[in-house]
This record gives sequence, C-alpha cells and structure tokens, in this order.
Amino acid sequence: MSIRIAIPEPTSADTEYNQRALPPYLAALHSAGATPVVVPLHERPDRVAKVLATVQGVLLPGSRYDVDPQRYGESVIPECGPDDPARTAVDELLLQDAFNLNKPIFAICHGTQGLNVWRNGSLYQDLAAQTHTPVNHSPGRTVVDAHPVEIASGSRLAALLPSGETAAQVNSSHHQAIHRVGDNLRVVAVSPQDGIVEAVELDSPDHFAIGVQWHPERTYTANPLSRALFRAFVREAETWQPRRVEESVAGQ
Repeated sequence: MSIRIAIPEPTSADTEYNQRALPPYLAALHSAGATPVVVPLHERPDRVAKVLATVQGVLLPGSRYDVDPQRYGESVIPECGPDDPARTAVDELLLQDAFNLNKPIFAICHGTQGLNVWRNGSLYQDLAAQTHTPVNHSPGRTVVDAHPVEIASGSRLAALLPSGETAAQVNSSHHQAIHRVGDNLRVVAVSPQDGIVEAVELDSPDHFAIGVQWHPERTYTANPLSRALFRAFVREAETWQPRRVEESVAGQ
C-alpha cells in the first residue's frame, strides 16, 4: 500500500510562493517513499476530513506568513507580519486528526511554530526586535549552512545523526521562533550562540512528532540529516495503525 502524507498548501493567497516552495516538499516525500496529498486551503472541513481518512501522516510546511500573536495571548508588534487564517484552520484540522489517532507529524519552520502554538506555547514575534540575537536566522534561501544547532542526546533527532555527533549545520529562513514551549513538547535542538529553539519533539515514546525550525526539504539531496528526517517520518507512517475504538474511548 502506498504511504500517503497530507501536506497543506503553504499559503492561501500567494500563488508564486506556493509554486516555488511546495515542489521540494513533494520531491522529498516521493524520494523517501511516500505519496504526498496536497490539501487545498479553501476546502470545507468535511472534505478535509475525507482526505485525512486516507492518509497515514501529516507534514506541516513553511509559509511566508506569520502566526497570529492573538492565538497565544499577545498584541501584535510592528515587526510581526500578517497571518493566514485559512492556513491556520487547515493546520488545526490536520493536527487534531493526527493527535486523535497518533499519526506521525513532521513540522517545518512555520509548521513548527504553528504546532507549538497549538500546544499552548508562544513565539518570539520577531527575533531581531525581541532578542537582539547575534545570529542571522534569515540569511536567504541560497545559504545552505547558516548556523550550527546543538542536538539533545537521547532524542529522536539525535538518533538520526551519525554515531558520535551531537551537532549539525542547518539552513535558516525565519524571523519568528519558539519562545514558551508548548505542552508536552521538549526542546531537542538549539542554536548554541543565542539559545533559540531549533527543534522540538513530542515527549511521547509512541507518537512521532518532530518540528524543526530549518528547511530540510531544500537540502534533501545533499544533506544526510535532511534525508534521515524525511525517511524516519515516512517509516513511522508505514508502521502507523489507527487506534481501536475502545482505546480512543479509554483515553478520553
């Protein structure tokens, strides 16, 4: 059976961005052995639900839009960009389905920020304005090795590194980042120069959910960790089994 992964359109209003940003995600999923299922952002919730009934995992991609600070109880600062309510609505449907049924989740950049806020966390609305970090977290799409990340030992992410390694170089294309970590998420990678959170995992041995702040889809062909992330995600989707009804009822 083909492994099907739901991935929402990156934005609801920027066709040029979607056309540029979406193909690397699709190519990486195909290369890792999965069939991507693109979810349009203007579908009715019941139609999205029908799509979700056919997939074994959820990938939340990046976006050129920001997460609305009102979702984590803050007023918007001038440096915060506009949000995308249609993307938020679909992401929430996908996350609810994945958490209800223990489907594996792979979140990237904006997707990681959305996951964190959905888990009751908060964000830095603008790193430069709110942290005065010396690290350039948005040097441009063509910069492959933007900065290092230190990875926590014993994490799912650490298990994807070559034996003995505890750090990696990553690309970077964001001006927001996790501030308060969401419920039951643990920090598994940071930027060592400024302590900015670069990756989180769900603190659960039986539910694969990883969010990274960088863009492994852009470096899939050249970077071993990027390939390992997508392959680990697809392997989890291959072995995923839906919860039995009695398990769902017992867990409520």
